[in-house]
Parts: sequence; C-alpha cells; structure tokens
Amino acid sequence: MSTGFIHVAPEVTEAVTAGRPVVALESTIFTHGLPRPRNIEVAEETEAIIRDAGAVPATIGVVGGVPTIGLTKDQIVELSNDDDVIKSSIRELAIGAVNGKNAGTTIAATSFLAHRAGIKVFATGGLGGVHHGASENFDESADLLALAQSPIVLVSSGAKAVLDVHATLERFESLSVPIVGYRTNAYPGFYVADSGFEVSHRVESPEQVATIYRTQRQMELSTAVLVANPVPVEEQLDPTGLDAVIEKAWAALEEQNVTGQQVTPFLLEFIRQATGDASLDANVALYRNNARVAAQVAVALDSSNGRK
Repeated sequence: MSTGFIHVAPEVTEAVTAGRPVVALESTIFTHGLPRPRNIEVAEETEAIIRDAGAVPATIGVVGGVPTIGLTKDQIVELSNDDDVIKSSIRELAIGAVNGKNAGTTIAATSFLAHRAGIKVFATGGLGGVHHGASENFDESADLLALAQSPIVLVSSGAKAVLDVHATLERFESLSVPIVGYRTNAYPGFYVADSGFEVSHRVESPEQVATIYRTQRQMELSTAVLVANPVPVEEQLDPTGLDAVIEKAWAALEEQNVTGQQVTPFLLEFIRQATGDASLDANVALYRNNARVAAQVAVALDSSNGRK
C-alpha cells in the first residue's frame, strides 16, 4: 500500500489486507502535546493498550518529509526528541517532499492518511474546532472539514477545552458529521466529562458504533463517525476551577500576541502550568481511555467482517 510518497508499515498493510483490526494514532500528542520524556512513554503505552485489546496500532507521522503510517519505535523516539519537528495538517503533507522535515500529524492529516491506508478507526485526545472569535477572524481547525471527508470512526473526548464548543458542535451539524455519546448523554469537555452541552444520540457498546459505521459505508456517506468518550470522572480536572484558568490563558495569549498553529499549544501549556500538571494527567487518562474504546470498536468491526 506504500506509494512513492506515502509509506505504510508492512504490519499495517498485512493487517488491513487481512481485515484484522487496526487503530490509527496521531503523532502531535508526543511531538507537541506532552513534555519529554513522558511523550515517548505515553506513545509506547498507548500502542501497548491497543495490542492488548487485540488490534494493531498504526501511529502516523511524517519522517524526513515522508508521511508514514505505522511508525517504528525508533521513529517515535526520533520525532519525540526532534527540537525542530513541525506540525503537519493536510496542506503541509506534500510540502514535506521539499523540506524533508519530521512532523507530527494533526487530526486532519492523520484521518486523511488513515483512510488512505484503509484504516477504519482512529483514537485521539481532543478535537480541533471553532476558536473563540471565529466570526471575525475565521479561525477554525482544518480538522472540521477533514472529518467531513474521511469516513472513519474517531474516538475523542470532545473538542479541546480552549475552543468554542457550541460553535464547534454547530459546524459538525452543518457538515453532517454524526456525533454519538459513548455511554453518555453529555458532550465531553476534554479535561472534564461534561462540557455543558448534550449529544443527541447515545451508544452503549463498541458493536453499536460498528453498526453505525457499517451503515454509513453502505450508504456511501463520506463523513467520519465521532464517538464522544468522556474522561473517567475520577480522573477529570476540577470543573469549577477550569473556566477561570482558561480565561487567564486567553488573556496571556492576547498579551503575548500568539497566533496561528501556536495558539492551541500555548493555551494548553498555560493550563498545564496553572493546574500543576493536573491537566496533563487528565489528558493522558482520557487518551488511554480513548485508545481502549477505539481498539474495542476495531475488534467489533473485525468480528462483523462478513457482514460489511
């Protein structure tokens, strides 16, 4: 399945070809989202969680300019320790053929590459979405449109806490991207289990998610299925103090005039410092949880292979 520009690891190719369960993982969480050395530890632990659940992990990143689906351990370490690693959305993928840089792939790029390789399920932490003030600055994540065009199952814990959650949900509705709460009626708030917004549909099992995905594919719909899986309540941040921290983070952002792709990392790093790493712990907890659920969904899709 490798092409002249995209490389797919043999293990991933073999699993997809045989119809075995595979779960895609993004790389920005360890290139930009977590501090060293915890970034490598979490990347390796997440792959182990997926293997233990009976699926093949396919961590996706850009190595030396080449989009790679199924990073090796050495490649994960290389990207994790690269001080010059960049962030690649879909628009940057082809540019890698010229700059030859290592890059962590965003949700948009990861979902595109995962679908390109025939992978059906993708686990991440928090989604990109509509930023506050987008009605004036048009600041929306490329994740939104990418998920309207990549027919995969994406397990996440809601939009990142610094985003306009209401506007993000409205955009997904406009793009006809379905969202189902995994054993919840509340849309998750990333660091917290409840963002204050509801989801219209709820599922109780991986098998139900698999049924929705199969039905979408039979109807030839092009959108992803978003599975909103909340952080375990016992591992969430204190909801009462989070809003105040986020307000301070926005004030610091404006004061330092941070813009572009650096906005979200800046805000999340501010929150991490302000909460004494509690937000980091919640982020890791929800990511592990999403990996488990995604692997279960991938296995459910595999077990129903004959009916797809």
